[in-house]
Amino acid sequence: MDPVFILMVALFVFMIIGSLIAVETRDLLSSVICLGAVGFGTSVAFLLLGAPDLAITQVVVEILVLVVLVRVVITRRDETAATGRGTLATGSVLLVMGVLVAVVFWMLASSGAGGLQVRPFGDPLMNHEGPASAMAPADQPQLAAGQAAEPQSIGGAYLKHGLLGTAVSHGTGAANYVMGIVLDSRGYDTLGEATVIFTAIIGTYAVLRRIGRQSHAGHVADR
Repeated sequence: MDPVFILMVALFVFMIIGSLIAVETRDLLSSVICLGAVGFGTSVAFLLLGAPDLAITQVVVEILVLVVLVRVVITRRDETAATGRGTLATGSVLLVMGVLVAVVFWMLASSGAGGLQVRPFGDPLMNHEGPASAMAPADQPQLAAGQAAEPQSIGGAYLKHGLLGTAVSHGTGAANYVMGIVLDSRGYDTLGEATVIFTAIIGTYAVLRRIGRQSHAGHVADR
């Protein structure tokens, strides 16, 4: 069995256990620590899957979020009474959802030739050969009569002409392939992510400003 697959399964089990502890524990600091462990586990999963750029981003975000949450939990005073949680009910719901997802995944994977093709970890479809008809016209070699076209990697044409382009197609003109994908083929996705981040910053600023005003008004009233 693929060792990467074994590591991924063990990592997923660790992340699931950490998520359950974060939800069920009554200690907020322990919950925050478990939440951070799950986030760092996600970054390790990105590394195992060959995406170091995502792993670095995940680590930076997790460090910032963990520092902020730990600071908030340490300075927070909770005087509310703790109520019992339905641990058994929560576990039952999670178990049913897990079984349902596993059954649906198995049905899709075993639905014949047109079903879901699950590739091994570290072996993406982009590395495999595709039909020559999928190549750009400028990339297709001149074939003699009766000669079959040789297959080429699916991503080969993009890696060869994705930045500068060819005589019949224009390239992205980006400095590297990551920037070309993020700003060209995934341009709307990048715009949506930037919009979400900008909205979150504005919302956080508005909440903090309102809290500051209320605190200032309380001090003035006490005087």
